Amino acid sequence: MSTDSFAELEALKTQQGPAAVLQKLADTLREQGQFHQLFDALLMQKKQSLGLPLLRPTSLDDVPADKRDDFEETYVASAREVGQLLLADKQLGQAWMYMRTIREPEPIKAALEKLDAKNEYSEEAIDIALYQGIAPVKGLEMMLNSHGTCSSITALDQQFLRLEPNARAQCAALLVRRLYDDVAQTLQHEVEKKQGLAAPGQTLRELMAGRDWLFADANYHIDVSHLHSVVRFARSLRADQPELPLAIQLAESGSHLAEQYQ
Repeated sequence: MSTDSFAELEALKTQQGPAAVLQKLADTLREQGQFHQLFDALLMQKKQSLGLPLLRPTSLDDVPADKRDDFEETYVASAREVGQLLLADKQLGQAWMYMRTIREPEPIKAALEKLDAKNEYSEEAIDIALYQGIAPVKGLEMMLNSHGTCSSITALDQQFLRLEPNARAQCAALLVRRLYDDVAQTLQHEVEKKQGLAAPGQTLRELMAGRDWLFADANYHIDVSHLHSVVRFARSLRADQPELPLAIQLAESGSHLAEQYQ
């Protein structure tokens, strides 16, 4: 805040008293986008109205029991306002700090779901979405686009048992689809290299049919640990998900591998 702003507040104190000063302070901080300071100012307003000390505006230690419910109500409302202002300002991590405190993750989840997983991801968004479980499917999608299959498998392995069943199924579907496309593309290339032009759009099962030579000499076409992990995740797929037949074909490709890889 500028020197002029402080002079204005000083004059306002003389003319209208402390409550007017704190209201003006809050309005000024809101206009200037100083949202963390705004949170303090809003709680100072409340403590001033309750006749409490202002030196530690966010502390509950100096709030007597008979005034605590009233103060906590303002605390929650202020955190909600500041969190939403930070979210509107695209400060996702800072907004989450407030919304997590008051246990209102829904606005953060909605903001994450609106992100373009291919172009608007960030480490911060991935952390909140996947590792903190606010929007795990979106988080995994961003992880796949930014870090690739290997890191995404490792990340999902760490979180998988914490997810609710529907999220597990959706996350498994993402990885099944990615790995299936990778394996099919690799086999398509191998077939074309050995036999000439192969019909486009064949399924993995069709590409493997009658071509045992694809797996000769302990050959494999994708990181075997990735195949193991993704087929394991696929056990969480629902029967109606279109990725289930793809997962079965991935398992079939594994059955063609040399024994040491099965």
